[in-house]
Amino acid sequence: MSDNSVFPHPVYKDTVLAPLFEGAKAHHVDAFRRINQAHLVMLVEEGILPQSTGHKLATALRAIDEEVDVQSLTYTGEVEDYFFLVEAELKKRLGPDLAGALHTARSRNDMDHTVFKLGLQKRADELIRSLYSLVQAMHETAAREKETLIVAYTHGQPAQPSTFGHYLLAASEVLLRDLDRLMLARHQIEKCPMGAAAITTSGFPISRTYIAELLGFEAPLENAYGCIASVDYITGLYSAIKLIFVHLGRVIQDFQFWSAFEVGQLYVPNALVQISSIMPQKRNPVPIEHMRHLCSVTAGRCDMMVNTMHNTPFTDMNDSEGEVQQAGYATFESGGRAIDLLAAFIPALSINEERVAKTSDAACITITELADTLVREESISFRQAHEIAAATAKKVIADGKSLAEAYEDFHAAFEKMTERDTHLNEAAYRKAVSARHFVNVRKRFGGPAPVAIEDSLERQIAHFDQLKTEFEHIQTRKNNANQMREKAFDALLNNRGE
Repeated sequence: MSDNSVFPHPVYKDTVLAPLFEGAKAHHVDAFRRINQAHLVMLVEEGILPQSTGHKLATALRAIDEEVDVQSLTYTGEVEDYFFLVEAELKKRLGPDLAGALHTARSRNDMDHTVFKLGLQKRADELIRSLYSLVQAMHETAAREKETLIVAYTHGQPAQPSTFGHYLLAASEVLLRDLDRLMLARHQIEKCPMGAAAITTSGFPISRTYIAELLGFEAPLENAYGCIASVDYITGLYSAIKLIFVHLGRVIQDFQFWSAFEVGQLYVPNALVQISSIMPQKRNPVPIEHMRHLCSVTAGRCDMMVNTMHNTPFTDMNDSEGEVQQAGYATFESGGRAIDLLAAFIPALSINEERVAKTSDAACITITELADTLVREESISFRQAHEIAAATAKKVIADGKSLAEAYEDFHAAFEKMTERDTHLNEAAYRKAVSARHFVNVRKRFGGPAPVAIEDSLERQIAHFDQLKTEFEHIQTRKNNANQMREKAFDALLNNRGE
């Protein structure tokens, strides 16, 4: 029978504290180290601790880094968590009074949220870099395929001709907007909670701006209550990430449909195809299925994070802390895998031009341009032109022949509707119903014609470059902060203050 007066209860130790300790070992040791260094430098710089105390604490912290193999530790319950492990190690080296000086004007509350933000920054940045590779792959493939005809589908049915480049630019345009949202959410984890302490800041003359700068944050998060109570940095980030994978999942689903035997307009190369163990004729493009389920898993993990925050109190609480944060990190693992695979998959694809042509003919998908041509060339209303085109398409489909071969059917439909002869000869008719002509005349802003594709790609690249520049500025600030913090900490190590 366990002693209920002694903390921790064995079951609580095994079900809560031990998993949290393992999570801290896996994810947060470096963040705690950086926070300890930055906080100590700030305390000495602001005159809250003397130089001599700062030197002793810095020396002990460095010794802990060098002497304690954290990854080999097994949780025993002797200390509550990783924070108290470090404090216990400081006490061994310095005694309780001096060791406790490091915790002046701070709390596990502001430390924890700072740790989590640092962890999310690192993972968000890795995700953003992967997304940049995906955008680049989309852009390069769109440029290569700007004249490659495809059948565009609406409501699951062949609709109109377009190009693979046009399709990919539609997808990358969405992805760039998703990156805008992600970068906006990324900025919300650039505000530092340190200095909020438990909930109300401190009576000590701390510099919240300086510790934020030492940790590479953009600025301190202002309201101290909000520093430990608000979770919008979690819900905002995971909501932005979810949208990316919801939207990419739709493109991946199109690839599944396009590569089906009955459609067959998308060819997946052998390096990305698996065979059947029993059916020798099968070519299974299963990477599509893996990407689809990885996107769904990632979106579900984002929902888990947002939903966990639902109906929680607006205060410090474990619902938004260690165990939840560690569970959320799996989002970046599954999401990163999906993006890396998609970035390799898209450039490897090709379009089966023969199947595109066959479907285009069979489904009369250029018929809209015939109607448009009649409006321009015959000076009739679009409604009249639409009915002539519809009658032509109906006869072509019923007879199972190519639209290009249906000039006589068109001629008859035109005479019946207008009671006169058409100005279009057979050559002009054939041009009007060709897929290439259909695409080339649609050179308006955002259209599929090569000139429109080139203009769209140029604008997207400019947008992309702007995002990359913004991201590089963040990374430069963080690198500079790391150098500044390490230099200031080394100065404490080297200056005894005596």
